[in-house]
Amino acid sequence: MAALLAGSACAQESATNIPPPAIDQAVAPGKLQTAVVAGGCFWGVQGVYQHLKGVKNVLSGYSGGDRSTADYESVSDGDSDHAESVQIVFDPAQVTYGQILQVFFAVAHDPTQLNRQGPDTGLQYRSAIFYADAEQKKIAESYIAQLDKAGVFSRPIVTRVDPLKAFYAAEGYHQDYLLNHPGNPYIVVNDLPKVRNFQRVLPKLYNSRAVTVARSN
Repeated sequence: MAALLAGSACAQESATNIPPPAIDQAVAPGKLQTAVVAGGCFWGVQGVYQHLKGVKNVLSGYSGGDRSTADYESVSDGDSDHAESVQIVFDPAQVTYGQILQVFFAVAHDPTQLNRQGPDTGLQYRSAIFYADAEQKKIAESYIAQLDKAGVFSRPIVTRVDPLKAFYAAEGYHQDYLLNHPGNPYIVVNDLPKVRNFQRVLPKLYNSRAVTVARSN
């Protein structure tokens, strides 16, 4: 991101052991599905989901605003209504929408931070789930209620559940960023711990071979 260790830096996240969703899809053969979530800067979130079993592609991008402001410079200004987001294409025979959300809440970000992640502040860094249909909305809302009721986090979840209007892919240099720059100090401090936490906390969902945008294309 612009200014790697300031302004756009994501805070190092700790992992949280959370139960799976009580309401979820059944694992069953079917056409590929899509999920869109936002949880701070998209480098680390994309890097986490590239290791989720059953995932076929993960794109960094923008959701929540108009096409005219779906670019990094506009989104970084904080008034585009976009959130830095990731689009996850997955096989429902291998992974469920609820499991995608379990990873989201457990290791991808801190869902109790309002319009920020660590030192990153602004609406573009908000925690959000962009649902594509009524089933996704039901699973997301019920899961948030389940986790809040169980007191899994020390503070209430502030994740927004919004309809998906559109997803716009980010510029090419943002794609596969964690995988392409593993030695970058920003990635080392802020994002690689998320991937390690994923492997440690949810090993049954973890795929050691990352799916890349370059290979998917």
